[in-house]
Amino acid sequence: MSTVRDAMVSNPGQLPADASAQAAGELFQRPEVRAVYVTEDEKLVGVVTRKTLVREVIAQGSDPTTTELGAIAEMPDFTIGPDVPLEEAFRFLETEDVERVPVVDANHRLIGVLSRSVLQRRLAEDEDEPLPPAA
Repeated sequence: MSTVRDAMVSNPGQLPADASAQAAGELFQRPEVRAVYVTEDEKLVGVVTRKTLVREVIAQGSDPTTTELGAIAEMPDFTIGPDVPLEEAFRFLETEDVERVPVVDANHRLIGVLSRSVLQRRLAEDEDEPLPPAA
C-alpha cells in the first residue's frame, strides 16, 4: 500500500526561524513556491505565505531585512505523518479542504509536503496499474 512518503514532495522550500522576511520574499520569486516552511533545529515552527508577508511586514511598515520569519510564521492548522496510507491522506485533505499539508516525522521534523493535486495524480496512476494475473 502506498503511503504519504511515496507521494510527498521532499525538501520543500524552508528557511530557519532567524532568516529574514526578505529571504522568504526571494524564494517566492519562484512560481512553484506557494509557502515557505520555517524550521528551528529541523523542526517545523511555522509557515509563511505571500499573504503573511503582506499582512505582517509590508502593511505594518516593517523592514523585511530585519524581520525574522520566526516572528511572523503561523503554525499550520494540520500536519500529516509520512506513513499514512494515500487514500486516507486524500480523504483528510478533501474533508479539511486543504491544498497542501506539511509532512512531519515523529519528532516533528519537516520532511516534505503533500499536495492534493500531486496526490490525485498519484492515486490515478495507482488505479491505472494492471492487476496481477489471477491464480
